[in-house]
Amino acid sequence: MFAVKSKIAQKLNIPEDISEGLPIVTVTGKCEVYVENYKGIIEYGKNCIKLQTKGCRITFTGKNLEIVYYTNVDMKITGVLESICYS
Repeated sequence: MFAVKSKIAQKLNIPEDISEGLPIVTVTGKCEVYVENYKGIIEYGKNCIKLQTKGCRITFTGKNLEIVYYTNVDMKITGVLESICYS
């Protein structure tokens, strides 16, 4: 089923992030991050926020990190961003 879905998406030129539900991380400067297609929040603190996505975990480290809003699909994180790690 996965192979068929992937081939159809390729034929229709649908981006992989949309067809596979992969995370989209948009960083604006070093103070704002938008994350789409996450599955859950693993850890939430002022210096570290960890998210589970379909394919990996994403760890944001910095100072005064805060989740300003979140929905089932996306979220906005603010603060002084120092690093983003995919594992």
